[in-house]
Amino acid sequence: MPTPPPPNYAAAAALLRDADALLITAGAGMGVDSGLPDFKGNQGFWEAYPSLYGVPFQEMANPRWFTQDPHRAWGFYGHRLNLYRATVPHEGFALLRAWARRLSDNYFIYTSNVDGQFQKAGFSPDRCVECHGSIHHAQPLNGDGDVHSAEGMTVEVDETQLRARDPLPRHPNIQGLPRPNILMFGDDSWDESRTLEQAERLGAWLKAQEGRRVAVVEMGAGTTIPSVRNFGERVLANDPARAALIRINPSAADVPARAPAGRAVSLFVGALEGLRGIDAALSAG
Repeated sequence: MPTPPPPNYAAAAALLRDADALLITAGAGMGVDSGLPDFKGNQGFWEAYPSLYGVPFQEMANPRWFTQDPHRAWGFYGHRLNLYRATVPHEGFALLRAWARRLSDNYFIYTSNVDGQFQKAGFSPDRCVECHGSIHHAQPLNGDGDVHSAEGMTVEVDETQLRARDPLPRHPNIQGLPRPNILMFGDDSWDESRTLEQAERLGAWLKAQEGRRVAVVEMGAGTTIPSVRNFGERVLANDPARAALIRINPSAADVPARAPAGRAVSLFVGALEGLRGIDAALSAG
């Protein structure tokens, strides 16, 4: 594999200075600097959860466990819920928040992460699309009912076995055992209503940006499930003269070959390192 070029922070900063609006997009790599696992391949998944060694992530992240073995299902998702609740967003979130304020809070977020870290870092929940749902919300197992906040819902987990202890979680507004409002593999019961409402708000925001310069700052978005990468690339393709793409990824920062010259920048670094580098270039003028 060829050695990636050194990060051109000055070019990224120039695109941000020229922007009228900020579109923040993020995948699992955004949380690594906060200490969160990104499940990069099954080996990475097993390193994070050694008690599940031999069970592929796609198999574990399947709604069937909530009926076949709910203690196992809530052991896995309960551990993640507790982890995300306890995690403090890294400094990069504050840098992005400051950039958004410079643009009079003319921003939106599109993320495949279910961890709620952007909201915890002070971004408005009304300016965020969580395209795979949120672990901080719950729904009925069969999808027949409403989506509710999981605040106050607790799960005690035996971390050595990664199994939930009794009693299993309950929600006052959900009959029977709840499940996280997350899109899983082989999932035909995910209630997407909350995410669709978020997407409608994003669509209205994008329409309001017509004729303006939108800078997409993408961090840690992988290629295996390229939802986030594809979205940012579509925004760039829809207005190549004004939109810009800054892609931050230590191993997959390549931008599309068809991207207009000077409108897309690759930074082959981690999220926090990249955001710090851009911020330093912005401060340097």
